[in-house]
Amino acid sequence: MAFIPIYILILFFTILVDYVAGIIIEGATGRRRRLALIASIVANCGVLAIFKYYHFLNANLGWVTHLLHINAALPALSIILPIGLSFHTFQAMSYTIEVYRGRQKAMRHPGIYALYVMFYPQLVAGPIERPQNLIHQFLEKHTFDYARVVHGLRLMLWGLFKKMVIADGLGSYVDLVYGQPTRHHGFDFVIATVFFAFEIYCDFSGYSDIAIGAAGVLGFKLMTNFNSPYSSRSISEFWKRWHISLSTWFRDYLYIPLGGNRVSSSRWYFNILVTFLVSGLWHGANWTFVVWGGLNGFFLLASAWTQSVRDRAAEFLGVSRLPTLRRFTQTTITFTIVCITWVFFRAENIHQALYILTKMVTDPGTAHDLQLAISLRHLAGILICLVFMESVQFLWRHGDILSQLDAKPVWFRWAVYYGVAGAILLFGQFQHRQFIYFQF
Repeated sequence: MAFIPIYILILFFTILVDYVAGIIIEGATGRRRRLALIASIVANCGVLAIFKYYHFLNANLGWVTHLLHINAALPALSIILPIGLSFHTFQAMSYTIEVYRGRQKAMRHPGIYALYVMFYPQLVAGPIERPQNLIHQFLEKHTFDYARVVHGLRLMLWGLFKKMVIADGLGSYVDLVYGQPTRHHGFDFVIATVFFAFEIYCDFSGYSDIAIGAAGVLGFKLMTNFNSPYSSRSISEFWKRWHISLSTWFRDYLYIPLGGNRVSSSRWYFNILVTFLVSGLWHGANWTFVVWGGLNGFFLLASAWTQSVRDRAAEFLGVSRLPTLRRFTQTTITFTIVCITWVFFRAENIHQALYILTKMVTDPGTAHDLQLAISLRHLAGILICLVFMESVQFLWRHGDILSQLDAKPVWFRWAVYYGVAGAILLFGQFQHRQFIYFQF
């Protein structure tokens, strides 16, 4: 509404359609029940298609008709993408699908259902919640809990640290390199791509921490959205740790309905690729996102195809007898593959992505060619904060670090809080840089 007030009607429309559809689905049988679900899905996907993909479809249709020398095109529309449309659309769709599957009772209270769709902490960038986890919490009485409020505030502070210090700090250099690719060498692109990997992780997981923390302060529990994805040892594991609310959404509502892995090998390949291609398109109306999704699907399949070969190679080289070395090697290879796919995610178009990847191989340049958008002192501070974040996440994976922090004396806990807040004030970027996933 801050941009275009009338856009609130988009939410009202989808809320009304899905609210009514849920009641009809619960009370109907047979064909009428399926039609109500189809109407809900068509309404939600139709709104998404118009506001997010209309320009993309029109541009590609124009390209095809021009190629075929046909004078046909859709009219141009002056529309912009409402913030968070993809997120609350998918959350709304999960409600009617779960009611249809009998896992969720239809909500009769229109205000409670509207709150499920528009719950402010996660409205614009998730986590994409399921009705079974969230709706019942709106019906429960919540009393003040000091420990819960402290936990929520700590998560919010941690999210701000990741966003303002690391993500925005690294983003300055990423913007410089990707914004003017012809002025840079391969070494610049390698550094910028690694920086972008941590930028997008800290940006998005930082938002999720803030959202989960804000909800926690109010007494509501949201699902975990990230689980140290860059410590993954395979692409499959990466997608179990990255944007968990979206990856499980596609698993439950697209991949499994297509047949999942309980089908023939060729059909399983198809199911994987379709799921990842659609996931890529969900992220943005650009062929770069489609390629990004397709590459992730391909690498996941390649991992399955080569599993036995890699196991035999590890046995032959003796790596299998050195679990720490093997874990490090697998994690490094997985991170490298993920970074290659991030090039397509960050690039403006396919041509630019291919140019950057080619430069990485054919024109590496030297360290003297590296151009920094920020001072070395500031960069060193950001990198120190990045090492600190990774250390905290390492400890988090091997124990409940918050419980350990609670066991420390008051002076120690507040020293940690002031240290993180001080890092935000000292190294944080305070100019306006919106969250990356707001555009989706």
